[in-house]
Order: sequence, then structure tokens, then C-alpha cells
Amino acid sequence: MKSLLTAEYLTSYRKTFFLAYPVVLSQLGHIMVGVVDTAMVGQIGSIPQAAVALANSLYILVLVFGLGVSYGVTPLVAAADSSKNHSENAALLKHGIIINTAMGILLFLLLVMISPVLNYFNQKQEVVDLAIPFLNVMTLGMIPLCIFSGFKQFTEGLSFTRIAMLITVGSNLLNIVLNYVMIFGHWGFPAMGLMGSCWASFISRVAMALAMFAYVYYNKHFKVYWKDFNFKNISKELTKKILALGIPSGLQWVFEVGAFSFAVIMIGWISPTAQAAHQVALSLAATTYMMASGLSAAASVRVGNQLGLKNREGIRTAGFSAVVMALMFMGLMAICFILFRDTLPTFFSSEPQVISISASLLIIAAFFQLSDGTQVVCLGALRGMKDVTIPTVITLIAYWVIGLPMSYIFAFKLNFGVQGVWYGLSLGLTTAAILLFLRFNYVSKRI
Repeated sequence: MKSLLTAEYLTSYRKTFFLAYPVVLSQLGHIMVGVVDTAMVGQIGSIPQAAVALANSLYILVLVFGLGVSYGVTPLVAAADSSKNHSENAALLKHGIIINTAMGILLFLLLVMISPVLNYFNQKQEVVDLAIPFLNVMTLGMIPLCIFSGFKQFTEGLSFTRIAMLITVGSNLLNIVLNYVMIFGHWGFPAMGLMGSCWASFISRVAMALAMFAYVYYNKHFKVYWKDFNFKNISKELTKKILALGIPSGLQWVFEVGAFSFAVIMIGWISPTAQAAHQVALSLAATTYMMASGLSAAASVRVGNQLGLKNREGIRTAGFSAVVMALMFMGLMAICFILFRDTLPTFFSSEPQVISISASLLIIAAFFQLSDGTQVVCLGALRGMKDVTIPTVITLIAYWVIGLPMSYIFAFKLNFGVQGVWYGLSLGLTTAAILLFLRFNYVSKRI
């Protein structure tokens, strides 16, 4: 590997930054819906906050799978764009719309059917009774969110990233206003409590989908892809090609996020207070993770471009420069978690015990920030090279063979409690980061 301060790498840092920062803010927007819900619901008690945590443990699994499937379009669009193949990208737009709309509907139906399973996880019944109706309404927002993501990933493959960012930021501002109005009952609206939060999220996501469609449909840059657009001549081959990248990408996210979601179940065996504290700390850790995933998306596009140009050194430079940027960013976030561990939880809860436990979890989160940033960026770089099968196996082993079993051992056999769960998750993240970095280095050398 070359020096990280050569002119080639400095140019790569600049290109990656300007491609990534709108994606970072856009990705941040997805997680901020849950963060805002957690913060505002926390003002009405730890039981509703625990219900949000329990509902999100299922919802986030389905959400990240849907988002991951939409990622199957991006490297294909980037590769076709590097060779100016407009007809290929027109076909990718059409098939992406179909696949993501169908995926949103299927995931909505799946979550509605399985939501009663929350009754069988040995959770406090008062928490479950609030979590199921909350989850069912949140699930409805899966359809517009998948449609939005399909258009977003197409435009990001073409390196148009700013508008998706602005739409996401606007949607989150709308969500904050609607939360304020519908949870607490302002401006003539009734106070809906917890259910007001999920309806606010649904409305904001419908607005996102409509705005993103309007942008792609009316913007002059995309006119060439709408020419002769119709839903005839659906290609099974192209559909399989997209899903062959998208489904493993979705599973990679499911294996990681699923480990954290199952951790919610384990922590629920401890107490609702611990569960609420876990949700607070996880909201903050997930925020930095989604921002790092913006760098991952940029790495996927830049590596995909270089793959289309058959430039091996360009692939390695694009990937390694994104890893360096992720390490710098996540290192800064780790310092913030340590310095402000007692202050940050106060934005999410007013209960002293929840705040105290959350602060202890943020110390652990600070130490796995570097691992989290490395593994998510390496996944993006590998996706850009269309290498998804082995990375998916790596994530399965890291989180479900190593991370979760160790979480159980630390928490319940060694009696470390909720902190023990996070020790195990940290070990899983570190394993994934090391193996995925080695995988990128190995595969990029062989191109």
C-alpha cells in the first residue's frame, strides 16, 4: 500500500469527501427518525421509551434489509456511468423502482404478520402492549422509505448526492415538528403520546418519497433515463443481477444490526430501565454508524467507477482512503462519547438511573467506534467490487457466532449485566473490522 499522503491519496480524500458528505447527512437522516422518537418519547417515561426500543429491535432489522437491497443498484449504475452506458442505467432505474417498491410492500406485510412475536420474548407485558401498535404503524412507512431509497441509490450511483441529502434533512425537520404536535398535543391536535410519534414518522417518510420521485422525474440530468420508460420487458437477468448484490448487502446489515436488536431482547431480561438506557446509548452509536455508512456508500461508488475503468490501483486508493477518513471521523466521535458521556443521555431521558447506565455504555461505544467505521467502509468498498458473498459470511460469523454468544456470557454468566452485552458486541465489531479489511486488501490485489 502506498503512503497515505501522496498526491494520489490527497486527491482521493477530496473526491471521497465531496461525494460522501451529502450521503453522510442523508444516511444520518434515516437514523435520526428513530433518534428523535427516542428523545421525545423519553420525555413521557421509561416504559414508552422501552417500548420504542423493543419495537425498533424488529423494525430496524427489516429497515436495514430493505435499504441494503436498494444498494444493489448503486455499484451497477456507477460502473455503467463510467462507460457512459445510458441504456443500461435506464434499465437499472426501471428495475430498481420495481424491486424496491415490491420490497417495501413485502417487508410491510412481513412485519405486520410477525409483530405478535414480541409477546414471546419474556418482556414486561406493559412494554409489549405499547410496542406492538407502535411497530405496526412504523411498518407502514417501510413502503415509501423503500421507494425513496430506490431513487436515492440510483442518483448516488451517478454521483448526484446533494438533493437526497436536502430531502432527508427536510423530512427530519418535518418529523420533529409533527412529533412535537402529535405526541404532546399542540396547535389544536390531541395528545397522542407514543402513537403520535409513529404517525409523525410515517407522514415524513411519505413526503420523502414524493419529493425524491419529483426530483428524479423532473430534473434535466435524468431525462435521458426516462426516455421510452415503461414497465414492459422486465429482464429476469437484470433483476437477478441487482438482487445478487442487493440481498447479500441487506443481509450484511441484518447480521450486524440484528445482533444489536437481539441485545435489546437480552437486556429486557434485566429490566426496562436497562432497556431504555440501551436504547439511548444505541441511538447515539447508531448515529455515528450511519454517518460512517455514508463514507461506505461513497467508497462503493468510487470503487465501482474504478472497476468500470479496470484501474486496480484506483480501486485500492479509493478503498483505503475511505477507511482512513472513517477512522479519523470515528476517532473524533469516540472522544466526544468519552468527554460528554454524562451530558448526551440527558437529551433522551430525565431519569437519573437511565442516564447513569447510558453513560457507562457510551464508554464502551467509544472503544468500538474505530472498528465500526472500518467494517462498514470495507463492506462498501467490497460491494463496489461486486464482492458480497464472503463479506456476508464474515458478518454472520463476527456477530452471531462470536459477538452475541460472548454478550450472553459476559452479561449473565460473568454477571457484567447490560455492560457485558456491549462487551460482546464490541468483540463482534472488532472481528468484523479485521476480517473485512483483510478481505478488501486481498481481493483488490487480485483484480
